[in-house]
Amino acid sequence: MVNRRRFLALGSLAGLFPTLSFGAKPSVASPIDNKPVIETATATPMVISTWKQPKANAAAQAALDKGGSALDAVEAGVRIPESDPKDTSVGYGGRPDRDGHVTLDACIMDEKGNAGSVTFLEHIKHPISVARAVMEKTPHVMLSGEGALNFALSQGFKKENLLTKESEAAWKKWLKTAKYKPVVNIERHDTIGMLAIDNKGNISGACTTSGLAFKMRGRVGDSPIIGAGLFVDNDIGGACATGLGELVMRTCGSFLVVELMRQGRTPQQACEEAALRIIKKQDYKDIQVGFLAVNKKGEFGAYSIQSGFNYTLTKNKKTEVTDAKSYLK
Repeated sequence: MVNRRRFLALGSLAGLFPTLSFGAKPSVASPIDNKPVIETATATPMVISTWKQPKANAAAQAALDKGGSALDAVEAGVRIPESDPKDTSVGYGGRPDRDGHVTLDACIMDEKGNAGSVTFLEHIKHPISVARAVMEKTPHVMLSGEGALNFALSQGFKKENLLTKESEAAWKKWLKTAKYKPVVNIERHDTIGMLAIDNKGNISGACTTSGLAFKMRGRVGDSPIIGAGLFVDNDIGGACATGLGELVMRTCGSFLVVELMRQGRTPQQACEEAALRIIKKQDYKDIQVGFLAVNKKGEFGAYSIQSGFNYTLTKNKKTEVTDAKSYLK
């Protein structure tokens, strides 16, 4: 606590040096109320997602067109690959763990900083919707395993067999050698991370996965971890990650991207710096991690360690898939 004598002394210094600035002029935060200083103009509504996901983006954009929130949009968007049996790294049809079980992880985060997450969830096709229910209907952020399943069933979600014949056949083929080596850009890991800005300029995000194919039973990656696979700060922007989740978790990757934007980096610069943090500490030649980010002004960026990472952007009713810049060409 500052006593009266100390207070007067500080006041005297302020009088002697009325224009003195102790440190650089703050560019991203007010010293008075600690609120970020950013442009207040509402960005054009948009949807951006990891990898080639035009159908997912279309569903998200449809939600926005109906007046839905960014939260509604990202949930609607990622439910598309969750229910697609041809997408073998998320939801129904996802590749199983090494014991033959399809286990799912997902998280969601809204413009108010609320978040919900499920990990190690079985038998539920849409873990992203369970994650939203965790956020909105419980006092918790994350539920896991049997507890997550019981909660989902209590909320009316249907218990289903998620292991398709195709994924089961791939698993049985893998069992012949049981060699575990993730392949860059083949196992897309989180499959889809999505960020959206709605008509009010609010940002929300979602991330959903069945994780690494043939992973150890119980393994959870970065996708359901708030701050790793996904992070949103509505005053600044949002970010999501894809690739080898263990590396993203070790650097709190998505949180790092948003914090770098808070410090004044563009989304592109922030994604590049986050990737470089991993590169500096890892043998990166055979691993892939990619970051995707958007700020409050609607500027976006994407960057990965290896080439081959792409993203899907929907803006002004136009959807494009673009290859992200990468450290290795």
